[in-house]
Amino acid sequence: DMLARMIWGARVSLTIAFTAVILALIIGGLLGLLAGYYRNWVGNVLASLFDILLAIPALVLALALVAVLKGNPTDSHGGLSGQVILIIAICIVSVPALARITRGNTMSWAKREFVMAARAQGATHRRILFREILPNVAPAMVYITLLGIAIAIVAEGGLALLGAGVDPPTATWGNMINGGRVSMDDAPFIMFIPILGMFFTVLALNYLGDVVRDRFDVRE
Repeated sequence: DMLARMIWGARVSLTIAFTAVILALIIGGLLGLLAGYYRNWVGNVLASLFDILLAIPALVLALALVAVLKGNPTDSHGGLSGQVILIIAICIVSVPALARITRGNTMSWAKREFVMAARAQGATHRRILFREILPNVAPAMVYITLLGIAIAIVAEGGLALLGAGVDPPTATWGNMINGGRVSMDDAPFIMFIPILGMFFTVLALNYLGDVVRDRFDVRE
């Protein structure tokens, strides 16, 4: 029934979105910290890489990654599952945005007096990055991560509509919306129920992100 399929689809869709964005946060957060802290060729190369990836439309990049990772559709042996492929694709697409925001915050906090004081006392670069800068950058990273999860949920649905989602009969919200298009005249609820589930989930994540930003935003 629709309720059971909605619940099962929610598990798959949320697993894909959360896993992809958390991995992107770890990778992009680390690269953003390094790019914002080191003002030499390392930071310039990383910043240029972020700009190049951000210049590519996210949906086009995700479609290309899914197509490459899926490989030959007739090959049923080996390879990655549809969920893993979507996780990798959405993760790679999310890394540059998270890294760019982390880099901007890191550049701001790296100029503060307590960072210069720690450097004057002989603190190592690793201690300055992870003990002085990271705790102050973390609230912005968490806020953007929550928004990224909401975007990833929508991205999974968009990829499913374009035929690049998890292979049926696995239930995801995107597959349910895509499958319900053929029944729009007779049973429109088949498509609109997962749309409502996706809408309220994304809305909740946006509100949660605002709460996190207001609660943990560092002020003078």
